[in-house]
Amino acid sequence: MSRRHRAQKREVLPDPKFGDLIVTKFMNYVMYEGKKAVAENIVYGAFDILAEKKKDQEPVATFHTALENVAPSVEVRSRRVGGATYQVPVEVRPDRRRALAIRWLVNAARNRGENTMTEKLAAE
Repeated sequence: MSRRHRAQKREVLPDPKFGDLIVTKFMNYVMYEGKKAVAENIVYGAFDILAEKKKDQEPVATFHTALENVAPSVEVRSRRVGGATYQVPVEVRPDRRRALAIRWLVNAARNRGENTMTEKLAAE
C-alpha cells in the first residue's frame, strides 16, 4: 500500500436493467473469474423470483431494504495504548458499510442449501 497517495475509487456504471449503481456493485461481488454475464443472469433471476414472491413490492426496493438490514453501523478496531490492546467501537464509513453488507449477503447466500445460486440469492 502506497504511503504517498490514497487509492482512487473506481466509478462503476449503472446496471442496464434497473439503472442502479448498488446493483452493479452487487453483481461484481457475485461474479467469478470475470464472468459478468453469468453474474447478471444470477442477480436478475433472483430479482425475478423476488418479484413473484412479493407482488406488492419492487424487487430492487426489497434488495435495498435487505442491504440496509444487514449493514453494520458500528465495528470494533484494535487500539494499542501502552502495552495493552483494546477493542474500541468505531462508526463504519458509508462505503465500507455497503461493501460489508454486500459481502455478507453474498457469502450467506453461497452457504445456503438450495440448488442454484439464483434460488440461494432470492431466499437470502
